[in-house]
Amino acid sequence: MSMTRTIAISGKGGSGKTTVAAMIVRLLREQGAGPILAVDADANSCLGLTLGVEPAGTIAEIREDARKKSPSSSGVDKLRAFELGIQQAITEASGFDLLTMGRPEGPACYCAVNNLLRQFLDKLSSQYQFVIIDNEAGMEHLSRRTTNNVDLLYIVTEATSLGALSAQRIFALAKQLPIVVKEAGVIWNKVEGAAGCEPRLDDVETLGRVPMDQSVLDASIQGRTIFDLDPHSPALLAVRRMTEQKIMVRF
Repeated sequence: MSMTRTIAISGKGGSGKTTVAAMIVRLLREQGAGPILAVDADANSCLGLTLGVEPAGTIAEIREDARKKSPSSSGVDKLRAFELGIQQAITEASGFDLLTMGRPEGPACYCAVNNLLRQFLDKLSSQYQFVIIDNEAGMEHLSRRTTNNVDLLYIVTEATSLGALSAQRIFALAKQLPIVVKEAGVIWNKVEGAAGCEPRLDDVETLGRVPMDQSVLDASIQGRTIFDLDPHSPALLAVRRMTEQKIMVRF
């Protein structure tokens, strides 16, 4: 198997990042790429819904159980229980697997548990050719180094001054992460008008633009999944081009 390629998608709520992440999973599956792991690292946990998959469980639940384990439990028992829990939390779907992170940590200390989590997620990720991570704007899970280094970070935002400011902040945050982000850039989403109408960003490369697409909005309102979207949808075609140019090109 080729080396794992990790693609993270970030953006503020409402930017369309989860839809873009789901589109990438769909397009990789259609290309016969794989195995694919889709990771829902947003506390809202909408990636499974967009992909039409019901999560079997969350990492947050496993982490909480591990933190509450009796101190008398042996280290070996804790490790086995933790690994088994992660395996059971993986939801197998047609052409990809889904792992849902769940809610953020509470006020208690999770340091020891997060160290275990890093070990197992690194081991798990290495079993896949592609890992697609849907992140919050704050990229909390990446900030805690609960994933491998990122090959490509897509910052999804709308072509407004507020959207540009949000993208700039996420890009600055990415530079401070305790992991290596090899390449990062912005995807302008829900764009209306000709190319070049987007706000200018300092030092942030534009990796693509996705047009406003009523069919995507309709699918969301009607509760349909990304796999129900017409293959000729303008938004899907735009993400297809980006996927072929930036993700599939090395495989």
